[in-house]
Amino acid sequence: MNDGRWANVRRAAARAAGAASRANRREAAVDALRRVRRALPGDPRFGDPLSAAGRDSAAVVARIAHRLFDEEPRATHELALGALQVWHAAVQRAGRGRRGGELTLLFTDLVDFSRWALHAGDEEALLLLREVAKAQEPAVLAHRGRIVKRLGDGLMATFPSPQLAFDAIVDARERLEPVEVSGFRPLIRAGVHTGTPQVIGGDYLGVDVNVAARLMQKAGPGETLVSETALAGLDESRVNTRRKKSFVFGRVKGVPEDLAVYVATPRLSGGSGNGRAGV
Repeated sequence: MNDGRWANVRRAAARAAGAASRANRREAAVDALRRVRRALPGDPRFGDPLSAAGRDSAAVVARIAHRLFDEEPRATHELALGALQVWHAAVQRAGRGRRGGELTLLFTDLVDFSRWALHAGDEEALLLLREVAKAQEPAVLAHRGRIVKRLGDGLMATFPSPQLAFDAIVDARERLEPVEVSGFRPLIRAGVHTGTPQVIGGDYLGVDVNVAARLMQKAGPGETLVSETALAGLDESRVNTRRKKSFVFGRVKGVPEDLAVYVATPRLSGGSGNGRAGV
């Protein structure tokens, strides 16, 4: 092939590449693919730093893809992210089991830890937190829980059922009984709520998360507060519950202002009486 023909081939290839590049960047094509992504399973915005913050394989690939893609919208980017979106949705469904995304959320913290740590100092506070982690986190894992994040002197975890979450709290408190640092004996307060939180990356967001966190904040020393939805999943033969009076959640969208909340305690072996008491 002579030089003239090679030149024609190169020009034709360059025109084809240019046309493909323009089509790839065409706003109408990008918008069409984004509409398609909204109809696909999973998060239609999957691939941004928040949604791809999880530890599963799809999130890891999405983080790499996000770094490789430039900021300019492209059809090929949307195609790739659409495939990752469907993959991520499948991974999430496999991890949740058959309950359609329903989870029990647990929040814990230590009563009066901040006040004690202010006087005890960093070294003693860190020593205590290490001892608490050695007691609390194995208890969560032993009862099929997953630690979502550590929150200073507490944590957020998810469980397949309220009973497993409650059993984890009881187990953690038993493991903590011998722990004492500079005269401080750690005491866990906890909040348990069952719902269908929004999954974003490796975290959970939404009203259900807020409810569980507020229950923990309202719990007294060594107390476990459970919502009415979590109450339904507790075993009456193993757990005593009583209605907590005068609990006002506040005006939060999607949450009753007067939220039904219960105090849950382990039922002693051979104990008597009804598992649930009224107001």
